[in-house]
Amino acid sequence: MNFEGLDPGLAEYAPTMHSALDPVLDAHLNPSLLQNVELDPEGVALEALPVQESVHIMEGVYSELHSVVAEVGVPVSISHFDLHEEMLWVGSHGGHATSFFGPALERYSSFQVNGSDDIRQIQSLENGILFLTKNNLKYMARGGLIIFDYLRLDENEDMHSLLLTDNSTLLIGGLQNHILEIDLNTVQETQKYAVETPGVTIMRQTNRFFFCGHTSGKVSLRDLRTFKVEHEFDAFSGSLSDFDVHGNLLAACGFSSRLTGLACDRFLKVYDLRMMRAITPLQVHVDPAFLRFIPTYTSRLAIISQSGQCQFCEPTGLANPADIFHVNPVGPLLMTFDVSASKQALAFGDSEGCVHLWTDSPEPSFNPYSRETEFALPCLVDSLPPLDWSQDLLPLSLIPVPLTTDTLLSDWPAANSAPAPRRAPPVDAEILRTMKKVGFIGYAPNPRTRLRNQIPYRLKESDSEFDSFSQVTESPIGREEEPHLHMVSKKYRKVTIKYSKLGLEDFDFKHYNKTLFAGLEPHIPNAYCNCMIQVLYFLEPVRCLIQNHLCQKEFCLACELGFLFHMLDLSRGDPCQGNNFLRAFRTIPEASALGLILADSDEASGKGNLARLIQRWNRFILTQLHQDMQELEVPQAYRGAGSSSFCSSGDSVIGQLFSCEMENCSLCRCGSETVRASSTLLFTLSYPDDKTGKNYDFAQVLKRSICLEQNTQAWCDNCEKYQPTIQTRNIRHLPDILVINCEVNSSKEADFWRMQAEVAFKMTVKKHGGEISKNKEFALADWKELGSPEGVLVCPSIEELKNIWLPFSIRMKMTKNKGLDVCNWTDGDEVQWGPARAEEEHGVYVYDLMATVVHILDSRTGGSLVAHIKVGETYHQRKEGVTHQQWYLFNDFLIEPIDKHEAVQFDMNWKVPAILYYVKRNLNSRYNLNIKNPIEASVLLAEASLARKQRKTHTTFIPLMLNEMPQVGDLVGLDAEFVTLNEEEAELRSDGTKSTIKPSQMSVARITCVRGQGPNEGIPFIDDYISTQEQVVDYLTQYSGIKPGDLDAKISSKHLTTLKSTYLKLRFLIDIGVKFVGHGLQKDFRVINLMVPKDQVLDTVYLFHMPRKRMISLRFLAWYFLDLKIQGETHDSIEDARTALQLYRKYLELSKNGTEPESFHKVLKSLYEKGRKMDWKVPEPEGQTSPKNAAVFSSVLAL
Repeated sequence: MNFEGLDPGLAEYAPTMHSALDPVLDAHLNPSLLQNVELDPEGVALEALPVQESVHIMEGVYSELHSVVAEVGVPVSISHFDLHEEMLWVGSHGGHATSFFGPALERYSSFQVNGSDDIRQIQSLENGILFLTKNNLKYMARGGLIIFDYLRLDENEDMHSLLLTDNSTLLIGGLQNHILEIDLNTVQETQKYAVETPGVTIMRQTNRFFFCGHTSGKVSLRDLRTFKVEHEFDAFSGSLSDFDVHGNLLAACGFSSRLTGLACDRFLKVYDLRMMRAITPLQVHVDPAFLRFIPTYTSRLAIISQSGQCQFCEPTGLANPADIFHVNPVGPLLMTFDVSASKQALAFGDSEGCVHLWTDSPEPSFNPYSRETEFALPCLVDSLPPLDWSQDLLPLSLIPVPLTTDTLLSDWPAANSAPAPRRAPPVDAEILRTMKKVGFIGYAPNPRTRLRNQIPYRLKESDSEFDSFSQVTESPIGREEEPHLHMVSKKYRKVTIKYSKLGLEDFDFKHYNKTLFAGLEPHIPNAYCNCMIQVLYFLEPVRCLIQNHLCQKEFCLACELGFLFHMLDLSRGDPCQGNNFLRAFRTIPEASALGLILADSDEASGKGNLARLIQRWNRFILTQLHQDMQELEVPQAYRGAGSSSFCSSGDSVIGQLFSCEMENCSLCRCGSETVRASSTLLFTLSYPDDKTGKNYDFAQVLKRSICLEQNTQAWCDNCEKYQPTIQTRNIRHLPDILVINCEVNSSKEADFWRMQAEVAFKMTVKKHGGEISKNKEFALADWKELGSPEGVLVCPSIEELKNIWLPFSIRMKMTKNKGLDVCNWTDGDEVQWGPARAEEEHGVYVYDLMATVVHILDSRTGGSLVAHIKVGETYHQRKEGVTHQQWYLFNDFLIEPIDKHEAVQFDMNWKVPAILYYVKRNLNSRYNLNIKNPIEASVLLAEASLARKQRKTHTTFIPLMLNEMPQVGDLVGLDAEFVTLNEEEAELRSDGTKSTIKPSQMSVARITCVRGQGPNEGIPFIDDYISTQEQVVDYLTQYSGIKPGDLDAKISSKHLTTLKSTYLKLRFLIDIGVKFVGHGLQKDFRVINLMVPKDQVLDTVYLFHMPRKRMISLRFLAWYFLDLKIQGETHDSIEDARTALQLYRKYLELSKNGTEPESFHKVLKSLYEKGRKMDWKVPEPEGQTSPKNAAVFSSVLAL
């Protein structure tokens, strides 16, 4: 409440005079209050003053039920009904808090909150109570213990109001010009919102706005997300006393400016929040100081004056003087007023410390549903509790033992007892696994599974964790299995790359992937979507149509995904990276707005909810691809894209594959029906609210989710207002690919899956009479018996029947009355109903499960996402030359074939379903799956630079002419320079060795290609500097020659292009079949994100290399074989590419085109001997500089 403009007599109540620690009675105490009140010898007043026992209450009419004294003589500053328990909280001007239990107002607790300042606001939470004073926020238990004390408020601040926006967020306002937002979980200030009109003393909230009442008499309405002002009501010219909001009405009372000062305004201002305007003011017959809506039967307003008068009236009607009743305060003024959540009780606090409870029934309840209040335990002196001897930690001191000099039974003789010290627990398996020995001392990083220098106390010698030493094997082979991860199967655990001095070159990816399919590396930021990329790739129509797409947008996800799919096609088991795709993904504003872009710290620690994240990503990527593929105008530079067989007018092929056409019907209670057509790319499962254990087929839940029916508020044109409506959804056309988000985001949904799987398992076992074998070997007769057409899954063991609720196939049928029939489908059903292909003519479709994406719950690593994918025949034909289908597990770069039942088994303790993909049977036959390369030779022609300051005199390359277009087998010298976006993360082990946790993230900055033959051999035809929008941490100028500003289009003088433009040039060269010559090309292609066949790479670092010897630098090779001094001050890509070409020519000369390996081996041997003698350093001649660009520029000018 705003106290400005109240009775001046309140100034006499100095807080220091009324501290609860001072036992002296206040001088302002009303003498009538002292009747029948006894004082103890110390002079302290009794704690409560109950009224007579018999009070007659008339039902439905508010009457006084009880009055008590909270603190004698100290004014009550605030009262609050507890929202969780049957309690009333009262705060005083002396900083003391008191709670009363039940309608009888029995004192529950009483404690000091602040030593000097008054308590201005009280807010009850589940675990405690929040108290706000002038510049302090304190969270205390209901018994008085401090949970936290927020001391970061400025001493100059004057806080008056607080508002709990949700369970963990709090807003605090006062006389300053800002409002603080505090997270109650971390007890940290998260936001500071600026307020244009200072002095926020009252705050309210609805589902539309935050309402802030100011001392200036204004009420501002603010946005729930941004806290920006949406509307503002100038209610009173003087000051605001109180206001309340209910439904579409806002009512306020306050003070108006008069010649003599502020005067209480008897007109209540009422505002309609639908029209955002004032309606007729309400004149009342009391001086309003407090008001509250009490919507029991109607939207009644309770208006309270400081003198104790209370009037009830309708906000849009007329006030009746007959509706006034009087509260009899002990003091002269009422200081506070509150209404219980049940609207059955009103609380008033006066200036003499009395609290008055008014109710409308003899036995009111403060809350509709209150939990049981915890009371202090009774004294245990007289009645001793029974002792349970089976409890090891029971304190034996509870047994009273008399003092005696006799020998106790527990005093065993020394001969019958022996010391039994506790065994030391075994060393953590993680420590043994990572330990490195130096001499006889072992060093290992602290796994932080236990507190430092503390060992858990165990009494039982039979505790398997400590007594069974055989669990921790001393053999290094056995240390790989970590005991704490026994629940999560090893192949499902999060995989990480172990980096060495050579980076990834000596990491054995084949150990994790023995197939010819390509995995994806996980160390890139936001690589949590790797599993979904694999799902989209193994949808054959999606793979083909995406690779046929090409447009001019710099950051087009469809283009980048097509480039990535091309790499996955070319790979023969080697992992690929999604660098360029994820780079484009990070630049899209919608992805950031949806919270799909994780910070590195959140991704590493697993703070984000990966299940919700990947489901949002699933919806985002389908929508984004649909928009990208709707581009109908074919760019002139990429003419090849226009001939795609997938192009259609009006809708994209993504829409044809995934879109489901629907009719949304809205039926108002007036009978008016509105039908609106729409489409969706995926569905979200909606689970029934049933805890009885009833059996639901997955098909039933799916139909409920697709044909969703719900009751919502919607606008009715007939009624011309918002009305309760019944929203129904009817399907007009089914998609070819059915995408389902499972939405298992809480224990409620997880329990539903677990319960349905248990019911399905019991039904299956019961169907077979409980005779299913526990072994994995079956006789042929057993297999035939299990494969009955009743719909039972054919499983080789009972273990593979557990945790299965999801069907492998579902059957969907469109009925004539726009209905939809969904049922589970098995191979036995096909015998009964006939082939699915034949039924499609009658609107019947069979969908087969193609992929499941699951969330792996692992507290050690923060969890991960994996995919089970049914890889089709076309993929096996291309990769392995066989035609069959097989389920695989895709866990980043770990790929492993699995049994099909593993794809639908979900142990909800660690394996939670997130996304399901069902495809129509025989889907591939419906589409033309030919891929035509959309990249044409025109990408190599001359193009404009992005740099504004580039001049022709600075040109360092000559584009290819039409008669110079490369052919299969032509040589192209290539070199690339890079900059660093993120620094390397490494740790120093205790033995002094360095361990790389995460490598540095590089970005290509310059790419140079030089002609490898012809009259212009050695002249560059590509020398592109790559513009980047991401922040560069290190330009690596000494090694790259890139300087700050070279990549900035505003100030660069280089030939600046986009990464996509240069990428297309290299892709065209790869597709045409040229051979790239360079030094260290493996790293270059890796950072550029290109997959080049090995027969098209001629790398001089391997041509001049002996097995088990070091790699030799380009600079040393050029000096030794070519007598050239390169890379003097910085590197230059033109110089390096030309030098690599010359070295390749030298290699052909020395090895006689590879026909004399023995003579070349002698050359290499002498090379390594010379290198060792010179310590692999090139001698620096005096006064000579590197030729660098001199020859290049002269050649360019000559041309």
